[in-house]
Amino acid sequence: MAPSFLSPTVPIGDYSARKGVTSKLSYPAYLPVWDNEPSKYPPLTPFDHHDPGVDADPSLKDLLPEGQAQVTNLTPMIGAEVHGVQLSQLTKEGKEQLALFVAQKKVVAFRNQDFANLPIEKILAFGGFFGRNHIHPASGAPRGFPEVHSVFRGENDKSGALTFERRTTSVSWHSDVSYELQPPGTTFLLFLDGPPNGGDTLFVNQAAAYERLSPAFRERLHGLSAVHSAAEQAQASLSRGGACRRDPIQTAHPIVRTHPATGEKALYVNRQFTRYIEGLKTEESEALLQFLYTHIAMSQDIQCRVKWEKDTVVVWDNRVTAHSAIYDFPDGHLRHLVRITPQAERPTE
Repeated sequence: MAPSFLSPTVPIGDYSARKGVTSKLSYPAYLPVWDNEPSKYPPLTPFDHHDPGVDADPSLKDLLPEGQAQVTNLTPMIGAEVHGVQLSQLTKEGKEQLALFVAQKKVVAFRNQDFANLPIEKILAFGGFFGRNHIHPASGAPRGFPEVHSVFRGENDKSGALTFERRTTSVSWHSDVSYELQPPGTTFLLFLDGPPNGGDTLFVNQAAAYERLSPAFRERLHGLSAVHSAAEQAQASLSRGGACRRDPIQTAHPIVRTHPATGEKALYVNRQFTRYIEGLKTEESEALLQFLYTHIAMSQDIQCRVKWEKDTVVVWDNRVTAHSAIYDFPDGHLRHLVRITPQAERPTE
């Protein structure tokens, strides 16, 4: 099944224009380039992964100390906002509890964080506690740090207007690089610069999406696997003069996967990377996937909207959520975030 849109994080247009930002850039060390060395990487190899959340103390006392942490739920079904906790200061026990807490809440916005002011090496070391830091095959990254995925629109970037020449909406639900054999788990996004308002990110609870289905329908999904593809993202990048650091792959994952720390089952398909269901005829696969995509997109009662502000780090679990950026601000505004993307286990039902 061909994708109906291109990823908004795929570089678009003239890269020199994207780099032509003004003094408004708050963190020039994170300015992305597309010619990091080496220019080509070998295929990713499997690795053993043990999720830190499995070992976490469920009291979360090291992550959320009583009298210090302030936790506000964003909705009853998904999301939280936390004040009074400095992620960079967490102990081993606190990091284990972070993995569990994020798996439970699905997405957590930590405010007033110092991540952006720390050396990039320390940020990557923090991410490495949760898995092997992923190198994106197509995105820009800071010079010398290909493990840092840049979500960047410079002030001269006109891609926002181009998006709406092709599509009626910028919403593109996805789970990051789900085509990898071992896709991401606990994931971190640091806010660096952004427009005065807009550019928020939507998240949806894929475990709740699974639970909303009837028992008979859930039973039908079990045992099915869908193929996730990197080919279209790679081609889109190359067609615009961008990078393709690894040969694109296709990987089959179960449509329903189980989280190792919580035991929850969640839908694991997304329109951006999922192509077809193995063993079904084309029309059957398309009909079933289209139903699941619509179910996920329309279930606003299991979604939340995270608003970005200075010194925010958003942590989410890519195994049990999908998300989408929102391009609702006009061209001419700088928007700069960076993602640390630890890979986790191979999905299993």
